[in-house]
Amino acid sequence: MTKRVLVAGATGYLGGELVKELKARGYWVRALIRNSSQHDKVVLADEVFIGEITTPQSIRGVTHTIDYVFSTIGITRQKEGMTYMDVDYQGNLNLLHEACITDVERFLYVSAINGDKLRHLKIFQAKEGFVDKLKESGLDYRVIRPNGFFSDMRDFLEMAKSGRVYLFGKGDKKLNPIDGCDLAKVCIDKMEGTERECSVGGPDIVSHRELALLALNAWGKEEKITYIPDCIRICIIKLLRLFTSSKTYGPYEFFLTAMAENNIAPCYGDRHLKDFFNEEVYRYFPSGN
Repeated sequence: MTKRVLVAGATGYLGGELVKELKARGYWVRALIRNSSQHDKVVLADEVFIGEITTPQSIRGVTHTIDYVFSTIGITRQKEGMTYMDVDYQGNLNLLHEACITDVERFLYVSAINGDKLRHLKIFQAKEGFVDKLKESGLDYRVIRPNGFFSDMRDFLEMAKSGRVYLFGKGDKKLNPIDGCDLAKVCIDKMEGTERECSVGGPDIVSHRELALLALNAWGKEEKITYIPDCIRICIIKLLRLFTSSKTYGPYEFFLTAMAENNIAPCYGDRHLKDFFNEEVYRYFPSGN
């Protein structure tokens, strides 16, 4: 019998790739979207359910007849009055409640790399707080903690367009970001497997300096990088925490902390960051620089 999968966050970067890959593997897919205007983003789904994950009554019955629940629900920037706790924690908890009512076979949640080690950050207080609840739920679960997405690296590409990239410290911290298509394949492999928790990265491990050079080279720019003393990064975090609310400093706290750490996960996939940068420059700026 064909397994039925609910994808929550189906209109997002990873969610859209999950829908495509699930359909390619023969799964029946229900996509959870916020409103009817998003319908054209999930045309491959067999069924669409309209509901707001932060409004429990609007998602009642969303897991009916579902075998696997996949949640990529989460926000990077806190907006529309919503906080990480509203969406990443409580929103996913609302979905988990529905999954428990219908006793789904498995619940899969996408957090972020090192979330279990960085719980002092606002974003991970919410994400990993939900992971705790998922583990306590009694449902079979999978927790996937991916490295940064290729799409997140567009900030470097945009900075490089001006001809110069700014980095904190020596630029020697490393990461291995992953393409959404590759990550979707890994997620579904893990869904079908037995490993309950895993970290996932792309095939190329690069330092921040190497990342900057890839972005500059994509534009055909000279290799100009300015290194900002790490003490300034630390001061920025402290000042943001002191003078702004968590809604404001949360995203910056996450980004600035990640810039000071090595974020290396097991390597998966065959899509390379260099190719992504070159494709982005050609796609959005066909005349180059």
